[in-house]
Amino acid sequence: MSNDPLLELLRRKARFTHQELADLLSQDAESVSKRVATWETNGTILGYHAVIDPEAAGDTSVSAFIEVKLTPERGGGFDRLAMRVARFDPVVSCYLASGGYDLMVVVEGGDLREVARFVSEKLSSLEGVLSTATHFRLKTYKENGFLFESEPSPDRLAVSP
Repeated sequence: MSNDPLLELLRRKARFTHQELADLLSQDAESVSKRVATWETNGTILGYHAVIDPEAAGDTSVSAFIEVKLTPERGGGFDRLAMRVARFDPVVSCYLASGGYDLMVVVEGGDLREVARFVSEKLSSLEGVLSTATHFRLKTYKENGFLFESEPSPDRLAVSP
């Protein structure tokens, strides 16, 4: 989360116009526009995207969360290998994480086999990768702050013990 209210508004909803942002923050649109342009130029804002419900869009691709255990490099730690992993086309996100694994990698593919091939042929075969654990996304309930289903379907029967 950002300390800057303008950045926080953009993070939550990037489709605000500069005038709408200015009105929400009691500022003028020109100063908002300049600040946004500066952030886009200096890399504070890396890009914008829409959050899409894959079921509603008819998307049949699969996503997987892959835990990766690495051997840190002398003088470079995890960074060089993590950036190598992040550059693969199927990789959507790549995070250094605490816990039993070093990287959490989010991968998308056309089907389960495509993701499995990526893990076995590309990811696991990299020098420095000790092990991987792949978890396939089955259903999304919330992504980037957006709920995919507001309320459970009322026609479901209650489960009692």
